[in-house]
Amino acid sequence: MELKGKTALVLGAIKGIGKGIGLALANKGVNVALTYYDWEESLDEMKQDFEQTGTPHLIIKINLLDTDKIQDLVKQVIDHFGSLDILINNIERGGWPVVHGPYVCEQWDLEMATTLRAKRWVFDSALPYLRSSGDGVVINLSSISAIVGKSGPAGYIFNDGYAAANRGISLLTETWARMGAPLVRVNEIMLGIVETRHGDKTRGWGLLTGEQKESLIDHTLLERTGTIEDVVKAVLFIIKDAQFMTGSVLRLDGGYVLGGDKTGPMPEGVV
Repeated sequence: MELKGKTALVLGAIKGIGKGIGLALANKGVNVALTYYDWEESLDEMKQDFEQTGTPHLIIKINLLDTDKIQDLVKQVIDHFGSLDILINNIERGGWPVVHGPYVCEQWDLEMATTLRAKRWVFDSALPYLRSSGDGVVINLSSISAIVGKSGPAGYIFNDGYAAANRGISLLTETWARMGAPLVRVNEIMLGIVETRHGDKTRGWGLLTGEQKESLIDHTLLERTGTIEDVVKAVLFIIKDAQFMTGSVLRLDGGYVLGGDKTGPMPEGVV
């Protein structure tokens, strides 16, 4: 896909991964619509950073849990830019037992509504316009909690509701790929521990003990957490180069799911 002149809707773009993806697209000439709801203290910096790209952009405040407003969100993007080619479905909630504490029904419902439900209604509203593009792209951001759940060192950072919601995202990715084909490619990036998502630039990371942090890193083959730039590169690959890929999950976790154990030397054998 030639990026210059395309239009992207990036959810959750006021900071962290969403902002990094939005800036990368804007710097390549993509018109970007960017949503946010909280973190108002970061809004001025967000505005300045996108102004510096010199690319047309639109910043929209919206509570995506209010699904009745989602159609209007997409209409705003179409009215402003005239088309929609790329959807970055980047919105989630929680996962941190050390932050959110014991489960109550409200916390469970909020995680489901944010991590899972909001993505579905944004996709539903955007799909007609993505089809009209003729070369639409959807990227769902999810978590390896869908695979590892609340087990091993990951139990420090993932709760079971967050894991269940992320397992659901993979099902949606497959279903949406069927719905969008052949005009819209739908893929998923399943994130491990990234600096602004369960990593060292989050509140939860600071609440872990040194031993707990070390156990998470030791369980990761590449012996580090991911960066926003790691995620951005994967996003650009899917949009620009992965023209024959749809319904797929790209796991970006530094080898956490495989675990930190490396293979040993082959034995000499007995014959």
